[in-house]
Amino acid sequence: MPATILIADDHESSLAGLEGLLSLEGYTVVTARDGEMALAEFQRVQPDLLLLDVNMPKLHGTEVCRRIKDNPETMLVPVVLITALTATQDRVAGIEAGADDFLNKPVQREPLIARVRSLLRLKTFTDELERAEAVLFALARSIEGKDPYTQGHCERLADYSARLGEHMGLPAEEIKALRRAGIVHDIGKVAVPDSILLKPTRLTRSEQMIVRLHPVVGERICASLKSFQLVLPIIRHHHEKMDGSGYPDGLKGEQIPLTARVLQIVDVYDALSTQRPYKTALSTAAVLSVMENEVKKGWWDSKVWAAFEDLIRADLIRADEGEAQPKTLAAAAAG
Repeated sequence: MPATILIADDHESSLAGLEGLLSLEGYTVVTARDGEMALAEFQRVQPDLLLLDVNMPKLHGTEVCRRIKDNPETMLVPVVLITALTATQDRVAGIEAGADDFLNKPVQREPLIARVRSLLRLKTFTDELERAEAVLFALARSIEGKDPYTQGHCERLADYSARLGEHMGLPAEEIKALRRAGIVHDIGKVAVPDSILLKPTRLTRSEQMIVRLHPVVGERICASLKSFQLVLPIIRHHHEKMDGSGYPDGLKGEQIPLTARVLQIVDVYDALSTQRPYKTALSTAAVLSVMENEVKKGWWDSKVWAAFEDLIRADLIRADEGEAQPKTLAAAAAG
């Protein structure tokens, strides 16, 4: 399938010239004559690349770019801004809006084709990466789907560990890693037999040893994705404990990556507050009490725990006041 390119320009001659050049190269071309139309056409055709004139009626090209780049679902679509302006501040505004490249008017054929080919090649790599990630997410959810008691567990961990990371002021890339890790943290359980994974009674010592291999297997499954490099330590170490009694590596204290310490707190809370084959769900108050004791034992990071407890109590207060809120761990535990 030829790539689809959306061109937005209010000058008819410029629009026709760009459309003709790109059509001759075999691309599917869609056009728009103002900023609002560009956004509407973008939603309709979902193009592989955008060429945006900066000065357009109804909505400035830079603003169209900003809206596309601010949306997590469309931020990876390449955007090229086309302008007759050469002032530094105009290019700075474009960079701040997230533009991937610039072209000056009048647009020359050779620079246009070179930039389009380069950005579309990058878009192909990005799409392949997204497909690989989608496969991993689907595998992780299929593992979760085997057990009716854990349905929704991945989404809750992805949402709340990211919220906890934001609350603690972690960098954006670590928050993104937490969200991904929430989905795939237990992907290594694909290597655990269902007879063990779904066993309604306590596991034997040998069965526990098999289960304890799942963080290592999960890390190995995801290791080939470069975009998951910040996710791998979370997968491997989300069952470590601050006193060194966890697995698989028996790390202690600060040896455990902070992002892993964040996700493990949320993971433990969700496990305690939901029903499992071998236990009933505990109330929020009971879970907080149990985990407080575990922090005192030296299992969990006390600073991460304090931040998490703040979020849980704030959610409970909002729930009591009847405020609309997302399906958080506290809300899920309350039913």
